[in-house]
Amino acid sequence: MGGELKKWLVGWVVAVVVLFQGIRYGAEAQPQVPCYFIFGDSLVDNGNNNNIASLAKANYMPYGIDFPGGPTGRFCNGKTTVDVIAEQLGFNGYIPPYATARGRGILGGVNYASAAAGIRDETGQQLGGRVSFTGQVNNYKTTVSQIVNILGGEDAAANYLSKCIYSVGLGSNDYLNNYFMPGTYSTSRQYTPDQYADVLIQQYAQQIRQLYNFGARKLVLTGVGQIGCSPNELAQNSPDGRTCVQRINSANQLFNNRLKSLVDNLNNNFSDAKFIYINAYGIFQDLITKPSSFGFKVTNAGCCGVGRNNGQITCLPLQTPCQNRKEYIFWDAFHPTEAANIILARRSYSAQSPSDAYPMDIRRLAQL
Repeated sequence: MGGELKKWLVGWVVAVVVLFQGIRYGAEAQPQVPCYFIFGDSLVDNGNNNNIASLAKANYMPYGIDFPGGPTGRFCNGKTTVDVIAEQLGFNGYIPPYATARGRGILGGVNYASAAAGIRDETGQQLGGRVSFTGQVNNYKTTVSQIVNILGGEDAAANYLSKCIYSVGLGSNDYLNNYFMPGTYSTSRQYTPDQYADVLIQQYAQQIRQLYNFGARKLVLTGVGQIGCSPNELAQNSPDGRTCVQRINSANQLFNNRLKSLVDNLNNNFSDAKFIYINAYGIFQDLITKPSSFGFKVTNAGCCGVGRNNGQITCLPLQTPCQNRKEYIFWDAFHPTEAANIILARRSYSAQSPSDAYPMDIRRLAQL
């Protein structure tokens, strides 16, 4: 009897210790989806441009000043939207860049995003090397072949990938570093804004279908933000440095309207997949028009940079940024601060307004 009681007491103590360790260190819960694949540009690049010959790099201070471990290649003071979405989805770490993803680590997902990348292959070429969306899709195909080998067959890989979330967000550079650079690119002479939006969406649709053909079944298509409100455009084209550049924003809206229609089209044509649209433009409009509601005080200038609105170029190496970073919407001439990214990401994951996500948000998509 004494021996049994002793065993019971030892077992009880062990159980209590384990329980408290779980509370103390946080028991590792399973993420809501097995993997998260990311395609995009500098808004979500987390290091793919670090070792290529490109002017579009952010692997130096003050970039990463608020990120654990410092500069990584993220064009932000801290986390990007996809970092926050990964947290919301329950991942314990951030999704690795394709440049360094290896072995079984790819089973949790890969980030293929590249700064200066566009839907069009020539987009951003004045900045040097970058991986266009076509190149990112090809890199993903390489990953899929590796996953087939790891999981032991195409059927197992297809079943696995069908449960994953795919985040796709391109188009910004096709305007910023293509259409609205008439001295470098001819597209604005070839196409009206309406025609250009059509051309972009037609190519985008083909590239997205490639992802579908290689296993993607839960796709998040993020619209283009208000490029005409960026410090760079305010510095160059706004008479007062505060009023957003409407001709640029109008062109962005033409693209977004077609992207939302494309989501309907894809959902109608691929019954075994689900596509959703994230209204980054609308969410961003809330930040610009009601900044104090979100704790922002500065809406028209970068936290660091050069020239009018700190909008001439990106942050200089070792430049001292603003101290009150949570009060700025923009980190540099083009990119949001971590504070703005957190709001964009949380509203993408769990819509706060009916217009934030269509026809559902990422949280519901993950549950399907």
